[in-house]
Amino acid sequence: MGNIPEIIFSTLIWALLSTTIVMAASIPLAYLLARKDFLGKRVVATLISLPLVLPPTAVGYLLLQLLSDNGPLGASMIGLDLNILFNWKGIVLACSVMSLPLVVRTMRVSFEEVNPRLEVMARTLGRSPLNTFFTVTIPLAARGILAAMILGFTRAIGEFGASMMIAGNIPGRTQTLSSAIYSAQQSGQMDKGLILLLIAIAIGFIAVFFTEYLSNPKSSKREKGVLNG
Repeated sequence: MGNIPEIIFSTLIWALLSTTIVMAASIPLAYLLARKDFLGKRVVATLISLPLVLPPTAVGYLLLQLLSDNGPLGASMIGLDLNILFNWKGIVLACSVMSLPLVVRTMRVSFEEVNPRLEVMARTLGRSPLNTFFTVTIPLAARGILAAMILGFTRAIGEFGASMMIAGNIPGRTQTLSSAIYSAQQSGQMDKGLILLLIAIAIGFIAVFFTEYLSNPKSSKREKGVLNG
């Protein structure tokens, strides 16, 4: 089993990479689901949320089948070895897939809470749709977006089942905070396991605390400030 600083550092880096990918995908997805009506919207929303209700090992197994050599996204099918399985790329992928639903759902609620009339008013003042999105919608939904980011980051840190399936638990290579706690318990290293557990609890507490703080309703003054700015 790897040393604790190495495990923590690697886990944080992988979670940060995962969160970056998820945020880039979640903002347009959440806004689309919050503002637009289109054919198959419920199907899309259901597919995005599916990892929330599936066992993480089932999600990992599905990814493993998709990315195996003979899978739909495997080297034999697409003619290119993505080299994702059993390395850090697999961990980032698993963390991204498992945290995406939580981030999108949280962000979608934030966009839905933004009064559409404010966006219409901005458009009547001559702002383009893109400019309105970045100068009105995003600032008004910023607290929820930040909360979603924190939740996604924390979910990535705590990911276990899916990452174990497609990346394994290789000390110094693919071992995360969660899998290190598992390894410590299996090998009888209770002191090391307890330290890792306390670190995980501390990270989770801080994340939930800030998420609760950010969940407070936005004031009308803030809405006016964005439009007048």
